[in-house]
Amino acid sequence: MIISRAPLRISFVGGGTDLADFYHRYPGSVISTAIDKFVYVVINRTPLIHKVSARYSVSETVDFADELKHTRIKAALIDMGIQKNIEIASFAHLPAKTGLGSSSSFSVALMKGLNAYVGKKIDKGEAAEAASRLEIELVGEPIGRQDQYAAAFGGFNVIKFNPDDTVTVEPVLLDYKKRLGLESHTLVFFTGITRHASSILTEQKANINKKFETLKQMADSVPEFRSRLVQGDFRGLGTMLHEGWLKKKSLASNISSGVIDGLYDAGMNAGAWGGKIAGAGGGGCVMFLAPEDKKTAVREAVKRVAAANNLTDFQEIPVRFVQSGAEILFNGDTK
Repeated sequence: MIISRAPLRISFVGGGTDLADFYHRYPGSVISTAIDKFVYVVINRTPLIHKVSARYSVSETVDFADELKHTRIKAALIDMGIQKNIEIASFAHLPAKTGLGSSSSFSVALMKGLNAYVGKKIDKGEAAEAASRLEIELVGEPIGRQDQYAAAFGGFNVIKFNPDDTVTVEPVLLDYKKRLGLESHTLVFFTGITRHASSILTEQKANINKKFETLKQMADSVPEFRSRLVQGDFRGLGTMLHEGWLKKKSLASNISSGVIDGLYDAGMNAGAWGGKIAGAGGGGCVMFLAPEDKKTAVREAVKRVAAANNLTDFQEIPVRFVQSGAEILFNGDTK
């Protein structure tokens, strides 16, 4: 049996510039951090059971991998030539479609685990590339590559996407007090609204030419965000998040909605410095940076709007930033 895991992430600024249609023309750049919420993948060799089993929100057992409905597991197994005698299960701290990169975290953990299954050790960069290839090339998702790299490497990073398709990961070295300070000013709420990122990113990709200058500004904002972060200028970071969110909303019609705008405006009016919707938008999690003496007011204001809109699954998610990237937690597999 093999157990692998990969963290979820919070992306701050630069999201959307990791799409190939953009970074092939102008270098993309994002800044993000791994958080203490993980996706786990368990892989078990079943020599006496000539089937393929996949257990996630549902359970599948089929004769061959190409009969699976789970697109990522199916594509990965077929690509690696694994057709039977295997069961794969996944577990996560948070539900899918929260905007915290869980789909790519799953893909990274899956590829890390499957490579261990066939006796191959892969490093962080190889895990990120394997997951990117799985999602973008094999499954055909219209997504970028930041989530795979954030999950594979862990920690706080500036991730640069170069026109030649290479990716550069630059760790942001924060001292302990500044990391705790940022955590103490951060509020994350799951809206209870779930969505497929691909539906939003399809329109965003179609708008890249029209929104190219906006995307350039978003990529170019990353060095300033990093500088303010290292300085501990949390209010300045909040202002940059707000400015970035206004730009992001302009990229596609379905990134925000009346309900999301209501939640965001409530938090801002209650004293938050700034915020954004995590991930592609359309739902998932809304996050804020706020002064500590305003956090209670922000919580109450956002909760009132959620209640008024009958968001029954709405809840606050406490988060901590972690260094852990993708890793094999246990490998008791013998071929």
